[in-house]
Amino acid sequence: MTTAAHPTHKIGRQVLTLTGLRFHANLGILDHERQGPQPIEVDAEINQGLQPLQPHDDDIRHVLDYRKVRQIIIDECTAEHINLLETLVGKLALRLMQLPGVIGVRVRIAKLEIFDDCEVAIRMECGQW
Repeated sequence: MTTAAHPTHKIGRQVLTLTGLRFHANLGILDHERQGPQPIEVDAEINQGLQPLQPHDDDIRHVLDYRKVRQIIIDECTAEHINLLETLVGKLALRLMQLPGVIGVRVRIAKLEIFDDCEVAIRMECGQW
């Protein structure tokens, strides 16, 4: 897309990525999962579409603040007990899609200690990529 106001050499596709965010959440259907939180790891990619290569100013109020995104992820995943990993990943994807300027979301949530020999993860992708 080339316009007089935004030639292609001054814009690019911007994706905010948070990887390896680890914390405890109440998640699962097994007896031991219902007795307390377990460690999970969240990765999120947030597609913000075409953006200027440099913000019009150097002010955090005019960009997607990754501190807020991080806190939203933690808050959504710890708000209540969720039975299914599929439910949690969908809930989180929906919440992140509501952020201003977001056109696509990829979220991966892994249970780190559900099995001794592997981790289990679900990945959800929605919006534009």
